Amino acid sequence: MPPPRLLLPVLLLLLIPAAIAGVPDRYTVRRGRVGVRAGNSRLSAQEYLDPTYPVPRPPPVASPTCVVPVLTHSFGDTYGAPPATAAYAPPADCPAPWSLVSLSFSVAVAGDQYDRVAAVWLDGVELLRTTTAEPAPGGVRWTVRRDVTRYASLLRAPPGGVLSVMLENLVNDEFTGVFNVSISFQFHGAPAYLSGVNANAPATLPKSYFEPADLILPVSDPAGESTGGFWFRLQNASHAGSRLVTIPSNAYRAVLEVFVSPHADDEFWYSNPPDLYIRENNLSTARGNAAYREVVAAVDRRFAGSFVPFPVVYTGGVNPLFWQPVAALGAFHLPSYDLELTPFLGLLADGKAHEVALTVVDAIAEWRVDANLHLWLDPNASDVAAAVGPYRTPRLSIKRRYATHRLDGRFSIRAKRKARFSGWVSSSFGNFTTEVETEAETTSVVEFANQGNNKTVRFKAERESEVVIRAAETRKEVGKVETEAKFPMLLRTVTEDGENGTSVVRANLTHSITVETSAEAEGLFERESKLADEQTAAGWMLVSGHDVVNGSAATASVYRYSDDAGRYERAIDARDGSILSDNVTESYQAVTAKRSSVAAM
Repeated sequence: MPPPRLLLPVLLLLLIPAAIAGVPDRYTVRRGRVGVRAGNSRLSAQEYLDPTYPVPRPPPVASPTCVVPVLTHSFGDTYGAPPATAAYAPPADCPAPWSLVSLSFSVAVAGDQYDRVAAVWLDGVELLRTTTAEPAPGGVRWTVRRDVTRYASLLRAPPGGVLSVMLENLVNDEFTGVFNVSISFQFHGAPAYLSGVNANAPATLPKSYFEPADLILPVSDPAGESTGGFWFRLQNASHAGSRLVTIPSNAYRAVLEVFVSPHADDEFWYSNPPDLYIRENNLSTARGNAAYREVVAAVDRRFAGSFVPFPVVYTGGVNPLFWQPVAALGAFHLPSYDLELTPFLGLLADGKAHEVALTVVDAIAEWRVDANLHLWLDPNASDVAAAVGPYRTPRLSIKRRYATHRLDGRFSIRAKRKARFSGWVSSSFGNFTTEVETEAETTSVVEFANQGNNKTVRFKAERESEVVIRAAETRKEVGKVETEAKFPMLLRTVTEDGENGTSVVRANLTHSITVETSAEAEGLFERESKLADEQTAAGWMLVSGHDVVNGSAATASVYRYSDDAGRYERAIDARDGSILSDNVTESYQAVTAKRSSVAAM
């Protein structure tokens, strides 16, 4: 039962600090006003870093490599404008199949500017979601590289493709930074021992499940071609981004890849207080609705999968000095999320149009979402038979405990959802049943103390998923993929009054993500991979409104990745805008022709 409404004296209302319910917040470092400490005074363009795993290495065997520049554009005052576009065609000198294709998104900017969001689409299919760095006095530059080999079927399409890029920016007398963007693709041809073997080998299940899809359909807003990008802009929990799709009737596998980023009042959703706290304290902030969000996908209004998104901190968030010159986890390369839709082919694979929709539980404005539907097609048949197994909409179990005492409070949420779907598809490969089981649990605690000036956020999301492929008649398991992901966050902020209307904000942040994946296909391979990415940051800043006029910060990042091919580790320490150390340790196994079972893309 909620606590009784608190009647606050008028005097207390007049003394409410402006920072209440507003920390963490979004800031920009105003270089022209007061310089912050140490390395930020440099006058030459500084390279900013993304401390994540680099694009996978191509096979160390001589093969054609082509770099294809596609777009160069300067994004100035672009709010409400259509995306920048450029023609795309696959490289004639590096024809498919490719062992690796990477996308490079390079940016340079100078002046004063907030962080901004950007995305890259090819024919409406999103390839990259990213945000920008905030400039330093002499300008900054950085490059985001993404492995886009999974989009091979789209990339090898005939000439006539259109690459679209949206980067919403505001330029005026106060915010002067213009983002100069260059985009290119790098294609690595398949070595002979890969392309030759795969050219002659017939497709088999479940091996083909681990190769790129044969067709990719956009689940995005087609109106975005002329107005601000292909993402859906969701304003609340009942607002859905949806599109009708018609898939070929010979599709035997389907995966929905979802891109998502929160903005405006929900940028820091993981720290939002409930609305009752805002009402009881007569606060003007719109950043409420508590600290739980879940992205839900539906097929013809049937629940088809969900996930709690990783809480990415953009480069103007919490304390922008943390992210100079090392970006926060996921800020330069926001993760996408895969949902296995193969059990729903009994609904989808009938040659008719079906609705695929995306919503966000408890959302407030604004969430930008879209998706790509990856489809695998039977090369030997024009139709498949399919049916959905027993279906029950999985319920969200959520418990909330809220306690307030004037400007102090403690708000805890614990949410769980289990889902299990199955469906069979009979194709030229045989009759196989795909079983999908997921279990997710999220805990969130947001605490205000010292009359709301001290804030602590404890957040943790865990998700386990298992996809099993069985021979329908014998129930024999022929393939399986298991994934376990965890991402905890601990954030503490203390806000104190400064002089002349300023505030001093001290913050400590620890956030991380670990993902462990195992995959096996009977008689073909067993693979395991583990990713562990962690950052810790601490520092202070003197702020006037949303401008940082002084401060100091230190950030440490450690990235570890391992799989059957080897190990990679990168550790970066930064302080006050300078890199103190950047150490890379890596080891890889020798690649020989024995790896001929690896599929070229």
